[in-house]
Amino acid sequence: MISDIEQDASARMTKSVEAVKQAFLKIRTGRAHPSLLNQIQVSYYGTGTPLTQVANVAVEDSRTLTVTPWEQGMVQAIEKAILASDMGLNPATTGTVIRIPLPPLTEERRRDLVKLVKHEVENGRISIRSIRRDANSEIKEALKEKMISEDESHKGEEKIQKLTDSYVKAVEKLLEEKEADLMSF
Repeated sequence: MISDIEQDASARMTKSVEAVKQAFLKIRTGRAHPSLLNQIQVSYYGTGTPLTQVANVAVEDSRTLTVTPWEQGMVQAIEKAILASDMGLNPATTGTVIRIPLPPLTEERRRDLVKLVKHEVENGRISIRSIRRDANSEIKEALKEKMISEDESHKGEEKIQKLTDSYVKAVEKLLEEKEADLMSF
């Protein structure tokens, strides 16, 4: 009974850590990386489609991304989607290839990005704590229904707390890595 609750909580906490990692992909550092454009949706025949499904995204050099659409007619739509993405990117089209130069980050912008990263980490912590609360309430419910003893209940809550602590540490480690990456010049 307790092991089922623990496994469920662990799986959900793993998803929370993955969600933080995904949020970090949207936050750009000083280097060009194709994942920066993953969340951009392009209008493809009236349907919002991820950019990676209508074009090839590649790194030209450390500060430039290239986007090569599969169809010639998609160039304008992709350019429009990149401009509307609110990422501060200015694409330059040369024929069928769209080049996206990434401007160097200023110190102030880096600090803003660190604040954004910390906000995402806090959301991850909140999510993990919420999962802990759910697991503990399941344990208390099982105790109330007399499915487990009080000793098992206390041991289960301790296991859930240890699990929570380990996942919070994992999110903290992600924060340290991303913060160091953002602040390096």
